[in-house]
Amino acid sequence: MKSTIVSLLTVFVMLLTSCSQQKENSKQPNIIYILADDMGYGDLSCYGQKDFTTPNIDKLASQGMKFTQHYSGSTVCAPSRCVLMTGQHTGHTSIRGNKELKFEGQTPMTGSSVTIAEVLKDAGYATGAFGKWGLGFIGSEGDAVNQGFDKFYGYNCQRMAHRYYPPYLWDNQEKDYLEGNDWTNTVTYAPDVVQEKTLEFIEDNKNQPFFAYVPLIQPHAELIVPTDSILDKFLGKFDEPSLAENPQSKASNYGADIIKDRYCKVKNPKAVYASMVYRIDVYVGQIMTKLEELGIADNTIVMFASDNGPHAAGGANPKYFNSAAGFKGMKRDLYEGGIRTAFIAKWPDKIKAGSTTDHVSAFWDFLPTCAEIVGAKVENDIDGISFLPTLLGKENQKKHEYLYWEFNSKGGRKALRMGDWKAVLYNINSKKKESKLELYNLAVDKAEKNDVADQYPEIIEKIKGLMKKAHTNNETFPI
Repeated sequence: MKSTIVSLLTVFVMLLTSCSQQKENSKQPNIIYILADDMGYGDLSCYGQKDFTTPNIDKLASQGMKFTQHYSGSTVCAPSRCVLMTGQHTGHTSIRGNKELKFEGQTPMTGSSVTIAEVLKDAGYATGAFGKWGLGFIGSEGDAVNQGFDKFYGYNCQRMAHRYYPPYLWDNQEKDYLEGNDWTNTVTYAPDVVQEKTLEFIEDNKNQPFFAYVPLIQPHAELIVPTDSILDKFLGKFDEPSLAENPQSKASNYGADIIKDRYCKVKNPKAVYASMVYRIDVYVGQIMTKLEELGIADNTIVMFASDNGPHAAGGANPKYFNSAAGFKGMKRDLYEGGIRTAFIAKWPDKIKAGSTTDHVSAFWDFLPTCAEIVGAKVENDIDGISFLPTLLGKENQKKHEYLYWEFNSKGGRKALRMGDWKAVLYNINSKKKESKLELYNLAVDKAEKNDVADQYPEIIEKIKGLMKKAHTNNETFPI
């Protein structure tokens, strides 16, 4: 009798354990998406940077998958982020450029847009965004809290995000004033405060599935960092220009007048830039440590990318650091240097550690990928294709017929990638400059040096047709 009772108790314990394990295994994974601002493909040591290292991001790559042919949504901030949020490329998104408003904020994303935050919130996720938004002023239909985010903390306005010591940040729709900052004094470094809020959100939601969107503002100009141990690592390491040689030497001192069109002076621009990228790396390390401490690292997907190519503003020198990794162009270009981004994804026991993929993908694939991960249906029209099969090492990955970008600034620009063919069209709206469709074969010409358009008229005609098909009119951002 006693042995029977013991046997029954053993079976009962095993059933409870099995049920508990099944419940744990079926729990939806947390998703963290970290987005650098104006960081080049070659600014990470795991993507070839030689002048400084990014150890935490390198570790992330060694524990996950590194993409070599991933593309941002656009070549500037707002449209790139809109693409990421909506799963639509810039031929279809409501935001296709950086269109500023006279007051604080940018042209808002439409209320009819369906964002990844809304998709995940409907699937039971807590949603938070921490950093730079830029898709709709406070209270507008494009405001983060009106686009599916339970919590927003950071810069609503992109122009405000040019300042690393602003007087306040936004906590949902309330101003959170930063101690000691008044457009003149530089006391509280805003990105560090945003990072604290990110870690708090992770801690607060450790017992439920959450989506944390972390759009950092580094290393976007202005170039300025606290005088601390991170900067000390790089001071004296590089040959720095004198203030007379630095194009930013004519900029104002830190003060209210630079909010309009100038960045602050910077004495050691190379050291400051390197320390800004390194600070991103420190933030990534802190997030990974927090996940481990909370015991949720194994059930959390962490992704990392940049919103567009490297910039040359505020004293930055992308040529010196080879920030574009040998690709042509930079921010505001639709050549590879302006839109190809580093992209890393880690998901323990799902993504093979240390793996690399050349799958051609883009920001508009993020939404359908997450939707497939959580089993959510996407009801609206999107351009993205889930790359979950690639993450899981499966062979049934669907491929894009083409990728498309348009940018209505700089005279109007378009680009399209079809297989290994890459077409670029500049000066669309210019009456003074020629608008000629350029064609490159990325399989043999990754640097886009050899325009072969005249040799392949049939390819040119097909691409013209696809560009026409991909574009829908947008009166706010005409092209």
